[in-house]
Amino acid sequence: MKAMKKWMMVTSLAAVFTLCACSSNAATGGDTSSVGEQVNYKITGTDPGAGLMRLTAQAMEDYELSDWALMESSAAGMTAQLDRSYKNKEPIVFVAWSPHWMFNTYDLKYLDDPKMTYGEPEEIHSVARLGLQKDHPVAYEFLDRFNWTSEDMGEVMVDIQNGMEPEAASAKWVDGHEDKVQEWTEGLKPVNGDPFTLSYVAWDSELASTNVVRYVLNEKLGYRAEALQVEIGPMWLGVANGDVDAIVAAWLPVTHSDYWEQYGDRLDDLGANMGNVKSGLAVPSYMEDVNSIEDLQS
Repeated sequence: MKAMKKWMMVTSLAAVFTLCACSSNAATGGDTSSVGEQVNYKITGTDPGAGLMRLTAQAMEDYELSDWALMESSAAGMTAQLDRSYKNKEPIVFVAWSPHWMFNTYDLKYLDDPKMTYGEPEEIHSVARLGLQKDHPVAYEFLDRFNWTSEDMGEVMVDIQNGMEPEAASAKWVDGHEDKVQEWTEGLKPVNGDPFTLSYVAWDSELASTNVVRYVLNEKLGYRAEALQVEIGPMWLGVANGDVDAIVAAWLPVTHSDYWEQYGDRLDDLGANMGNVKSGLAVPSYMEDVNSIEDLQS
C-alpha cells in the first residue's frame, strides 16, 4: 500500500511538471506554438491615422499576414500594454519608433524588415507655415538652427516618464545644455511677448521636442508660445492652413509621406532637427525565436 501511494505521488508530481512545462511562455522558449498563436494574431498599434499604422498595414500585406489584426490604440495605450506584457514576460508584437523612452526602459528589438516596407532610417523635420520667416524672423531662425540627438531627447523623455511635468523636464534639459542652446539662439534679439503657436501629436518624442522648443522660445527669445496637442491629421492641416506657426514633429520621408504629399506645397520645410530615427515592428528581446517580420508568417 505504501508502495502504491509512493507511485501515485511520483506520478502526480510528474504530471505537475509536465503541465508547467507545457504552459510555459513562448517568450522563454518553452512553447512550440506559432508566434501568431501566442499573441492571438494581434499586433498592438498606436493612434489611428498615424503614418506608422499605415506602414504596418502595408507590412501585413507585404508579408502576407492575412490572419493577423492590427489593433488601434494610442501611444500611451501601446506602452501600457507593453509594460504589462513585459512585466509578466509574455509575448507581444507591437509597433515601435525610436527615439522613445521604451527603448531606455525595456530590452526590446526591432524585427528585421527584408522587404523594406518601413524603409531606411528617417529624419524628424521642423516645418513652418508659409510666411513665418517674414512674420517671425527670430523664431524662424531659431527653428532653422534647432537640431539635437536621440540621446538629448531621451533625457527629456525619461524625466517625463518618471513623473516630471513636461515643462519642468524641458527646463532641466535646457539649463543643463547651455552650450547647445547657445548655438540655437546666438545673435538673435528677443522679442517682446509675441504670440506663437506650435502643435504636436501625443507621441512621447514629440512631447519632449515641442516642449523644449517652446521653453526656448519663451524663456530665451521672449515669445509667448503655446503648444497644442492634436491628432496627426490636424497637426499637419493646422500648419498648412496657417492656424499653427510650426511643428517640429514631421517624420520624413516615409512615416508622414501622405501628409507631405497632401500639404507640402503649402509648407516651408526647414530641414531635419534629428537624423537616424527608426520605426517598425518590435518585440521584447526575451522572444528569442522571433527576429524578422517573416517569422510572423509561421
